[in-house]
Amino acid sequence: MNTFTIRAISVCSGLILGLSISATAWSASSLEQVMKQRGLTQKDILAAAKTYTPSGGRDEYMVFASGGQSGQLIVYGIPSMRILKYIGVFTPEPWQGYGYDDESKAVLAEGRIMGKDITYGDTHHPAISETNGDYDGRFVFINDKANPRIAVIDLHDFETKQIVVNPLFKSAHGGTFVTPNTEYVMEAAQYAAPYSNDFVPLEEFNDKYRGGLTYWKFDNDKGRLVQEDSFTFELPPYSQDLSDAGKGPSAGWGFTNSFCSERYVGGNERGRPPFEAGCSAKDTDFLHVTNWKKAADLVKAGKVKKQKGMYVIPMEQAVKEGLLYLIPEPKSPHGVDVTPDGTKIVVSGKLDSHTWVYSWEKIQAAIKNNRFEGKDPYGIPIIALNDTLHKSVNVGLGPLHTQFDSKPCVAYTSIYVDSMITKWDYCEGKILDQLPIHYNVGHLMTMEGDTVKPDGKYLVALNKLSIDRFNPVGPLHPQNHQLIDISGDKMELLYDMPLPLGEPHYAVAIKADKLKPVVRYKSGWNSRADEKSPYKSRAGREKTERSCDANGKCSVEVYGTTIRSHITPEIIEVTEGDTVSLHFTNLERAEDEVHGFALYGQNVQLSIEPGKTASATFLADKAGVYPYYCTEFCSALHLEMQGYLLVQPKGYKAKAGGLQAGTNYTEADYNKQVETNIATQQVIDQVVGFITSHNYQDFPTVVGLVEDATDQLGFAKGAKEKSEAAAAKQDWNNAMLWANQWWQYQVKTADLGLRAKTHLEENGAKKVK
Repeated sequence: MNTFTIRAISVCSGLILGLSISATAWSASSLEQVMKQRGLTQKDILAAAKTYTPSGGRDEYMVFASGGQSGQLIVYGIPSMRILKYIGVFTPEPWQGYGYDDESKAVLAEGRIMGKDITYGDTHHPAISETNGDYDGRFVFINDKANPRIAVIDLHDFETKQIVVNPLFKSAHGGTFVTPNTEYVMEAAQYAAPYSNDFVPLEEFNDKYRGGLTYWKFDNDKGRLVQEDSFTFELPPYSQDLSDAGKGPSAGWGFTNSFCSERYVGGNERGRPPFEAGCSAKDTDFLHVTNWKKAADLVKAGKVKKQKGMYVIPMEQAVKEGLLYLIPEPKSPHGVDVTPDGTKIVVSGKLDSHTWVYSWEKIQAAIKNNRFEGKDPYGIPIIALNDTLHKSVNVGLGPLHTQFDSKPCVAYTSIYVDSMITKWDYCEGKILDQLPIHYNVGHLMTMEGDTVKPDGKYLVALNKLSIDRFNPVGPLHPQNHQLIDISGDKMELLYDMPLPLGEPHYAVAIKADKLKPVVRYKSGWNSRADEKSPYKSRAGREKTERSCDANGKCSVEVYGTTIRSHITPEIIEVTEGDTVSLHFTNLERAEDEVHGFALYGQNVQLSIEPGKTASATFLADKAGVYPYYCTEFCSALHLEMQGYLLVQPKGYKAKAGGLQAGTNYTEADYNKQVETNIATQQVIDQVVGFITSHNYQDFPTVVGLVEDATDQLGFAKGAKEKSEAAAAKQDWNNAMLWANQWWQYQVKTADLGLRAKTHLEENGAKKVK
């Protein structure tokens, strides 16, 4: 047996990699040659080893990153930085059939704005659901800044299940942020606007334009946001930005920062300086402090009125009930972050070099003692900065966002202008380390870094620019996510990853073992509604139904199935002018055996995962021939998985005669095929013998494969009987064709069986005594 040994020897200049290799295929010189040819250093090799994930390996963490203008979510692994999935959220996504099947169209329709379909989004801030302040791996929420919407993605199957539209706001950058038990999802308005949809001139900005903060009620059992139980704080026409919910001692409170508290309106067209001049004139902006727990009690007690279908707490009521306070914060901040223990709140200002740390204990004391330095123009109490501040730390020019380490008091802040990450101690107020990155970092993310129990280990810098980091691909460059090792005292850059989808703004990382996604649905499942589909079908029960109303308008309902390697029905006949609804159920039980369905000329593309039922409805408005086929390469006979939609002209009458055989087969052809089938069955029997002699029931993947293989054998039996019946009549064409179909089912059975056998061998299955 060849051996391969690697010894790492530490010397004063660093690490020297020593190799002892007995295999001729690998030698010290070969690694040295590769390093020399590619210009790699020992540091490069060690960084690569820290991120390398072998074939079949799994990542320790899963990341959900906003897809920016794509309107989607991006999923990738850490430390490998491999992109695993794009999740369609606010934007149609063809591979998943999102926005192309009836079920997902219904979800997208929830996001209509003033009756208009909005098929893009600007996703910014994902949040993972929490239990006791820790990620529970059940749901992800994401906002759309351009159109104030929030989507719910169920991590049971990584699909978008709900989109809600904020009825009051016109934009919402500051979402989504969850309370410690996902009671509420926080969404703050961005650009002030009237709550009504009426025209209001800018001259009335101070009086009739408003900001706001919505606490969306979340039903943890149903996995849905509930608008009728949600409430919004009416806020001044400042530009509210990001939020965070309190933890531990600060639980029940929320924190939202703002910019442009000058309430300045440009612009050049009216002879005024632009927004950027007037919105950055003051030295400070306002941190909003909201008591959501007490507000929820007022709503429950019936003491809050509704506006446009949502409870709205006017500023006057919020002040009277002690629900809303303001604290000066560094100007133009982007992010407010509560420490894991909930005792401090960290805010950075893009136009300041300092990050400010507030003490929750001091804030509470000021509120309790009614110690305020004044009120804003809307009567909201202002707590003095000096009465709340714990530390002010010079972290670098252009600080943005802060995340936390597993080590007590250790935080990391992204420094936009200086293009670096600053590691610092927020208890003592001192800098611990700084690392340059490439370039202009926006948000950053540590592993579970906004929970009560951060993991540390890794940090990702979400850089706005990549400039010279990757091969040029035209004027539009990818974003650059850089993986950084934070396990030691000094930060170490490990990996650059181009992000080629939208402008990712923020990301969250969860321990991979907290996620328990399914690999197949219950048979006949509507995945978007999470319920049995009324259109489900089973093998042998496929049907086509046509009905017409009193006005002569006709509808055709097709209840079909997909399974390797055919679509049933293979021929669909309708009449010009019919409304056609296609419903296909994937009969597969094996993991990853997805089927697709694409139809010429009708904008139909379905993704039908195992057990799923997906539908598509369209008007057959032009007579013609419309081929369809499976879009997923599912088997050796994938290309033969096809069919025809025949849209007949009105009044069409079929010609006499039937379909003609393309080839004339003989008895010898039939007998030869039967011999092949018998030999194939012997192989199947051997595989079945191996599987049943081992504890295959302990392997869910194999159980699914065996279920599918059993189905295929059942189909083979039926084809065999039809073949033998045709042979008895000496109908050699049909005898041969059915014998070949019998064999096709056997081949699929053998394929499934061999996959099951391999899985058992690779995963240490035990022989049953």
